[in-house]
Amino acid sequence: MQSEPISILQLSTADSCFDDRLTELLAWENVSDQKVEQIVGDILAAVRQRGDQALIEFTNRFDARDVGDVRELEIPPDVVSEALAGLPAAERDALELAAERIRRYHQHQKQASWHYREEDGTLLGQQITALDRVGIYVPGGKASYPSSVLMNALPARVAGVNEIIMVVPAPGGELNPLVLAAAAIAGVDRLFTLGGAQAIGALAYGTETVPRVDKIVGPGNIFVATAKRAVFGAVGLDMVAGPSEILVVCDGQTNPDWIAMDLFSQAEHDEEAQAILISPDMDFLEQVKTSIGKLLPTMERASIIRASLERRGALIAVADMTDALALINRIAPEHLELSVASPEDWLPGIRHAGAIFMGRYTAEAVGDYCAGPNHVLPTSMTARFSSPLGVYDFQKRSSLIMCSAEGASTLGKTASVLARGESLTAHARSAEYRIKS
Repeated sequence: MQSEPISILQLSTADSCFDDRLTELLAWENVSDQKVEQIVGDILAAVRQRGDQALIEFTNRFDARDVGDVRELEIPPDVVSEALAGLPAAERDALELAAERIRRYHQHQKQASWHYREEDGTLLGQQITALDRVGIYVPGGKASYPSSVLMNALPARVAGVNEIIMVVPAPGGELNPLVLAAAAIAGVDRLFTLGGAQAIGALAYGTETVPRVDKIVGPGNIFVATAKRAVFGAVGLDMVAGPSEILVVCDGQTNPDWIAMDLFSQAEHDEEAQAILISPDMDFLEQVKTSIGKLLPTMERASIIRASLERRGALIAVADMTDALALINRIAPEHLELSVASPEDWLPGIRHAGAIFMGRYTAEAVGDYCAGPNHVLPTSMTARFSSPLGVYDFQKRSSLIMCSAEGASTLGKTASVLARGESLTAHARSAEYRIKS
């Protein structure tokens, strides 16, 4: 196929307007406009008030279904099991291998309860307990994501969550067998073909059929993201995710076709996805641009990739790799590829990134599916203060305090002084009762 020219933003840190251009490039409003918020608010209110009936109405309207009874929205366990049994061997083996690697990685994240005793016998510590019930949202529609089932459900299972409720939209009643099979492998307890804001409302508030959960995890479209933000407080959340992102830093020594395809791997998600390449080698940036034009016509999702790269992509020239490091921490990418020599040497300087893929042979795509670490990652610069989904998201911590008689007397004196300083007399007297005379 012939090379296709592409209009992708090219910047240099030496440009006088670079800071403003980069700020504009990175901007993405991860909450919706007022119209979307109104639609989501109305849906959530209806689900809260009318429960199952509202779920039927919204599912029929938005997913082109003809559901007459809410029981049609739940996939029976035997159907889920049959989907796994009916998979071609290669697909089943791939899912099971990925699941085993994800499970093994996340087992290292398990936290244990702990305590210690002070000299006077006072015990202090922390008790770790798993959440009782969680809901996982798995996107559907334009694409199906069995990998998202594994990445959301397996850490919950490793954490010891008692019950996992999964929702996934099934437009026209169609559902990818791989999604059902992944649910079987991951140990999902109940599965509902629900999507959009109505699914989030059902999980957050509960209906006659869908049980209320303690936390909702998993990505979705703008309506899902808006709904998640709206129900926070009634239920816990993992994060409100934006479009997928990749930042590739290359010293110019990697095959430019590899780098172009790595950029494509995130750009093909949707038109709002962001793919950025940073390099100190101007000639290499041009080589990658040439590779993009050459490879783009070969892609099944070429129109989506083109829109993503032209709308939010960039090729950025930096003065040196120190300059590149500063940009990494400013961009705080969801996915960071270090396609450089000695990538481990970069780690001490990297403060903000969701997942770091090191070396020329580590494609971000392996992290999406089977490397082991979670692919649910902070987007839109939120890696500055948040982390990948993990076992710790499905566990909570309770503080342990048990005073000995001597400890109660000693601590009571301090508590009394501080409480009276805050004019909280009952606090002070409660502590004072335990002070030895």
